[in-house]
Amino acid sequence: MIRFDQVSKRYPGSDEALRGVSFEIAQGELAFVTGHSGAGKSTLLKLMAAIERPSSGTVLIGNQNVSKLRPRIVPYMRRKFGLVFQDHKLLYDRNCFENVALPLYINGVTGQEAAKRIRAALDKVGLLGKEKAMPITLSGGEQQRLAIARAVVSRPSILIADEPTGNLDETYAADIMALFHAFRQVGVTVIIATHDAHGINSIPGKMLHLDHGKLTVS
Repeated sequence: MIRFDQVSKRYPGSDEALRGVSFEIAQGELAFVTGHSGAGKSTLLKLMAAIERPSSGTVLIGNQNVSKLRPRIVPYMRRKFGLVFQDHKLLYDRNCFENVALPLYINGVTGQEAAKRIRAALDKVGLLGKEKAMPITLSGGEQQRLAIARAVVSRPSILIADEPTGNLDETYAADIMALFHAFRQVGVTVIIATHDAHGINSIPGKMLHLDHGKLTVS
């Protein structure tokens, strides 16, 4: 469960990015975060993942108040999350297998157990045959699928994606949205910030619409 209660976020020297935002996302629910560029979508996702802390209000992830967590606890809480960024953030000097392996190695999972989970994640996104390929040789859609494999290899309970289809054509975008829907169907909570009207219309989910930092929910 994710709950925001009257959450505001102000960055130094700027207006409030979020103003009095309140909503709740249940475990296993899919939610779309929509809004114009600069509406506060990325800020909302960063607060969910404890990358940022609210200026006021309460962010609850499960029963944990994110703003009250000690800094040394935050990395452990983030293990609940898989994060997918619009620009992929892939390591271009490592092959697909090694890119997906990184979160596991950070968490101390190595050897045969790591290899099994890496190949399972690559298989889920249709890249099992390209585990030795370098990311630069992949298409844009394949790079995004690789980023998703890396995000889910640690079996997160919450998957957050920031504009995951923003640079893809309609066919690739539909494939990516179908992947997110599949993860939701097995109990993963999925939050997607997107401008993709096709994806929003094709998959049912809660709508969180931001307009200059103010939220409406449908």
